[in-house]
Amino acid sequence: MRRKLAAQLYTLRNELKRDFPGTLRELARMGWTAVQIDGLHGNDPREIAAVMNEMGLRTAGMHVGLERMKHDLPAVLEEARLFGTRDFICHSLPDSLMNPEGYASVRRDLREVSAKVAELGLRVGYHNHDFEFRTQMEGRYALDYVLEPDAERPVYAEIDTFWVKKAGLDPLSYIEAYANRMPILHLKDMTDDDARTFAAIGTGSIDFVPILSWGERSGVEWYAVEQDYCPGNPLDSLAISFDNLLRMEAEIAG
Repeated sequence: MRRKLAAQLYTLRNELKRDFPGTLRELARMGWTAVQIDGLHGNDPREIAAVMNEMGLRTAGMHVGLERMKHDLPAVLEEARLFGTRDFICHSLPDSLMNPEGYASVRRDLREVSAKVAELGLRVGYHNHDFEFRTQMEGRYALDYVLEPDAERPVYAEIDTFWVKKAGLDPLSYIEAYANRMPILHLKDMTDDDARTFAAIGTGSIDFVPILSWGERSGVEWYAVEQDYCPGNPLDSLAISFDNLLRMEAEIAG
């Protein structure tokens, strides 16, 4: 499982803006062997890919805006080639699309992009927040509507454990419907207090051992570790998450 752990780079967005290559090198020194791309902050993708190759860092997908998928797809595909990943994932939606008409267009657009890239061996995904649980589409959550299976134009799930819990649902129970339909799972913990905010993995209220056990038997290829906001240095928070996940791996292994 250790080889499936990837640091989601949104966690380190401020550090990356100051020194993208140096931050990647620090992650590699910490023990991470993969990252998930979330914006290049003005850096040349060829230069970033070179640093990742130098440090032996693999890519667990790229977060990409829907508009960029629709209107800048050749550049997205070139970045996927440079970073050696099959996956690019819609990371969020603007407020204007958080309604029934918007979700219908999102599903249609994602499927259209999927149809264009599936023959290339690439996969299109969708990463959730809690807002997709506030709207019902055809008697189900908007998230399930967007991710409804389509054999010809598949859109893959990238479920985020924190946002599922924020919506009032149990993450383990919810992800069970996505067995073998989720190559990347987002691991994100929630503080065990009234604030219910972001926490390092293993320090909050989500029990990740059964989630990881489920992932290992349900086709998860990557566990992307993210902490949107950290109380101190985000690298320290990622170090705590990494160490706790290794401890959980040992627990699962028995």
